Amino acid sequence: YLVGGSVRDLMLGRRPKDFDVATSAHPQQVRELFRNSRLIGRRFRLVHVFFGRKNIEVATFRRRSEDGVSPEEPLIRHDNTFGSAEEDAFRRDFTVNALFYDPQTFRVIDYAGGVRDLRARLIRTIGDPDLRMGEDPVRMLRAVRFAAKLGFEIEPATRSAIERRRADLLKASMPRLVEEAYRTIGQSGAARALLLMEELGLLEQTMPWLSAHLKTWTGPLES
Repeated sequence: YLVGGSVRDLMLGRRPKDFDVATSAHPQQVRELFRNSRLIGRRFRLVHVFFGRKNIEVATFRRRSEDGVSPEEPLIRHDNTFGSAEEDAFRRDFTVNALFYDPQTFRVIDYAGGVRDLRARLIRTIGDPDLRMGEDPVRMLRAVRFAAKLGFEIEPATRSAIERRRADLLKASMPRLVEEAYRTIGQSGAARALLLMEELGLLEQTMPWLSAHLKTWTGPLES
């Protein structure tokens, strides 16, 4: 299946930047099918299939790790267990990113209510938002990025969880945190993203000097 952002963008009438594929085939099986491919990833093995300068990222359906998480230490450290398409959908971050498209039947497969939230223009976590933000604090920035990029609102329970768990950002992997921060403020909706980050207390955690500046800024913000 096509999965994630490309399906979301196509349903919104936007042009996807790239396409991701999810499959029941294991990474080595995909690698053997396509000579123009290579295995990547350490936390979870993926395959990049190359077509000229473009590449298609192919991931095997996975489910939550058997190691699980605990309320005391919810941060995901191992996430490399294969599963079904439905299990794969429910381990993704937000409902609008968990849509599958079957190119053989021309059918959108929606396990998590993503179509409903696309229509309502909402960014909503899949499952308990407190747990999902604790598993991977970088999701807080991703919620802001998608809301700003798509012109959506962050669903109230998801927003509340971000405000409660904002200090968890300091537990995130620094390279991932830096990458996501740059992606969030480097897009066309950067002004709204910055305001959302400030409202939710994320800017104070990641860029306190900028947060302090915005608290005294009286001029307009332009994207």
